[in-house]
Order: sequence, then structure tokens, then C-alpha cells
Amino acid sequence: MALTSSALMGLNVRLPSVTHDLCFIFNIFTGAGHPGEDDIGGLVLLARAAKELNIPFIASGGIADGRGFAAALALGAAGVNMGTRFMCTVESPIHQNIKEKIVVSSEMDTIHIFRTLRNTARVFKNKVAEEVVAIERRPGGAKFEDVRELVSGARGRKVYELGDPDHGIWSAGVVVGLITDIPTCKELLDRLEREVEEIVGRMGGLIQSQSRL
Repeated sequence: MALTSSALMGLNVRLPSVTHDLCFIFNIFTGAGHPGEDDIGGLVLLARAAKELNIPFIASGGIADGRGFAAALALGAAGVNMGTRFMCTVESPIHQNIKEKIVVSSEMDTIHIFRTLRNTARVFKNKVAEEVVAIERRPGGAKFEDVRELVSGARGRKVYELGDPDHGIWSAGVVVGLITDIPTCKELLDRLEREVEEIVGRMGGLIQSQSRL
């Protein structure tokens, strides 16, 4: 189950009825897909989740390397979910052109669509996405029917099949700005493990015990 800050508000009153091995996934504002309408960043959202929940939760959105992984653990998450990062791996079934497009992109290359429809989605900033936003900003606003053909799921799937990043709407998180290679999944996981261990070890070294007289 993916949750945003709005859903978090009422979770604590429902928790007694759920099993303790259940994990919720919190989709952070910087993530791909639907981040909710509240624009709450991960530092606050995850810390709030750790404070309110008595079950494990997984951080999702804005994580692509050991720094983000370690930060999520420090904020109370039991683990992380990485979508955009794993799109850009050797084993990912999407077209190589899209993987290479992610590698050369920056954190400025995503955009929100459906803002005016209260169904916000973060997608890669391309010609189609910008056209959708332009339609939404017309005087009087827009209805879903006005953009239906542009945001068609079938059209978006063709992006991954044909390798044309401008063919349709496709999801991507702000972490495109952190992705600079196309490793195998094993290489990525090994790197993540090594980075997290190094970061956690270095942070532990910042604590100095005080000598007692």
C-alpha cells in the first residue's frame, strides 16, 4: 500500500486492526508517479511516519544511492523502494534509449501533470507532458477528457518499447539527477550495501564519548 502525507493523518487510529508484519510504503514528494497533493518532503514525512506508526514502513521516492538509503534508515524506515533507479539497470526491460536518456538528465527534467485535476503525477518532462500542462493552464482549466489521448497508457508504454522519450507520458522521479550509469542489478545492490555501510560507519565516528572523572 502506498501512502502520502494525507493518508498518514488517520493511520494511527486504524493501526490496532492491522497485523504487525504489514509494511506501508510512503511515496515522497520527489518520487515518480502520484506523490499526493500536499507536497510534503521526505525529511518530514518519514520522520512523522516513524513517530506515528507501530509497524514497519518503506520509504519510496527520491532514493537512488547509499546516501538516500542511509538517510531513510536514519529517519525510521525499515527499507527503501527504488523505481527510477532500477529502470536504469541492465536487466530492466525498457528500451536502451530511455535508460540513456535518464543518465543524461538532471533533477530539473521532471514535471507535474494533473495538478489542476487534483491527481498530481510526476513524469519525465517531455513535449507531451508540457502540452498537458499547457492545456491544464488554459483559462477555465481542463477536464481529463481534454488530455485523455495525450496521457494514454498505451501511448506511454510505447515509450519503453520504441525508445522515443517524446512519444508519450512516462514516469520518472527527481532522482534522474543522481543516476549516471546503467549497472546490473547485482552491481547496483552491491554498491548500495557498500555505500550504506560506509556512511553509517562514518556517522558513528562523529559521536565522541565523554570521559568521566
